[in-house]
Amino acid sequence: MVPPGLVGVVGLFAVWELASRTDLVPSNYLVPPSVVLPTMVGLLGDAEFLRALIATTLATLIAVVIAVCVAVPAGLLLGSVSAVRRAAMTLVEFLRPIPSVALIPLAAMTFGTGPDTKIILAVYAAVWPILFNTIYALDELDPLHVDTARAFGTSRVGVLGRVALPSAAPFVLTGVRLSTAMALAVVISAELFAGGSLGIGQFIMLAGSGGAYMDQVLAATVLAGLIGYAANAGLERLHRRLFFWTAPKEADR
Repeated sequence: MVPPGLVGVVGLFAVWELASRTDLVPSNYLVPPSVVLPTMVGLLGDAEFLRALIATTLATLIAVVIAVCVAVPAGLLLGSVSAVRRAAMTLVEFLRPIPSVALIPLAAMTFGTGPDTKIILAVYAAVWPILFNTIYALDELDPLHVDTARAFGTSRVGVLGRVALPSAAPFVLTGVRLSTAMALAVVISAELFAGGSLGIGQFIMLAGSGGAYMDQVLAATVLAGLIGYAANAGLERLHRRLFFWTAPKEADR
């Protein structure tokens, strides 16, 4: 019996297998999952690929941590000081739609093709969901809580730390979940298009350069999806444990 959460994945793999086996698409390009999955297992035993996997995962983790350290204080500031928000939001709305992938050539020329480049680009992509979730969380903050804290002599900074931040924390964690997937995608894209930096993207680029190892290309791609799924599942479980009163019930999902 297939778990309900995996029905879509099983269906995708079934359609993929059927399309490859019936020549709906060239099988030398779209290698069937019955070949890709064993290849993926084999790659997990390859030391060089494991180094690439660790490099991509570590770069993503660093980028998300930096994004949290930047976006949460900035979100608290923009969400609580209306003058700063009015002065900065036009710039924020201008920068936010610019895709990180479009900045890869500029970043590569400025910072080189080392790990710094992909981390900087991933931070740029990951900042926005956390920032806006923090700002909108403060918009929903109950004024009564703020007034009560101030009535007891709490300073403005104290209100931010003791009232605003705990109230915004569930929204911040939701932003982190969104940002993690975005950061992973940008890190792999930077490795793929900028080159020079060890990671899954560089592995895909090298394996796909001659077209003879498409099973490895697709295996690495599927593994990237599994990493993103595992990260999201872990953060969702953390959300349910820390903020169980805000998490949707299983029946509602």
